[in-house]
Amino acid sequence: MLLAWMGAVLIGLALGMLGSGGSILTVPVLVYLVGEPEKLAIAESLAIVGLIALVGAIPYALRNLVDWKSGVVFGMPGVIGTYAGAWLSQFVSGSVQIVVFAVVMILAALVMAGAKGLSAAPRPPRAVWKTGLEGLMVGVTSGLVGVGGGFLIVPALVLLGGLSMHLAIGTSLLIIGLNSASGFYKYLHLLPQQGYAVHWDIVLLFAALGVAGSFLGGRIAAGIPQLSLRRGFAGFLVLMGAFILWQNLPKVLHG
Repeated sequence: MLLAWMGAVLIGLALGMLGSGGSILTVPVLVYLVGEPEKLAIAESLAIVGLIALVGAIPYALRNLVDWKSGVVFGMPGVIGTYAGAWLSQFVSGSVQIVVFAVVMILAALVMAGAKGLSAAPRPPRAVWKTGLEGLMVGVTSGLVGVGGGFLIVPALVLLGGLSMHLAIGTSLLIIGLNSASGFYKYLHLLPQQGYAVHWDIVLLFAALGVAGSFLGGRIAAGIPQLSLRRGFAGFLVLMGAFILWQNLPKVLHG
């Protein structure tokens, strides 16, 4: 379990250093270091990510760095989408979910590696329906594979919502917390039907270690160029995604 605890701290470090993307490590850590089944890991990931995000959103809210209007426009469709994604999960195997997760992980790496185009300055907002549709799509993905989606939410809030980067990160944390709560609520009803029970000790321990790691990560990141951090982390995500595909794609193709 020592490796698992170190993995939980790594999740928080990545979140604190990058502002998004760190939560995508939660499912691999739970599956490969804790040894949990894919479906249970995806459900617990939503609880862990949601708790870390909500705690992380508090300092932003206290500094007025949460855009509540965008939180509603993007977040409400996301809540519906996450619930729908969790509902859809009962119709696919854990192997299919983890393969989709690996694809999302590689997509996250590409988005993060190309994030240099996002400036700190606000942009003109685009049509509300585009922002809401993006929120819905991110929500479905979050519910189905257990990721927070910050790597997609932050660029969407900047490019579609017209927010500055600081506002986008704070608002993203709020949205991730709401989305995760919605998806996890649905999983709480589905897991007993599939023979699983949530390990609350793991959820709370990982959330606590993740929160501590995120504060430490924020301090470490101050002296490191963000572009270098993002590209290095993106390379790690590609390798991890390729490993997961190598492990699970044959099960899907031959299953």
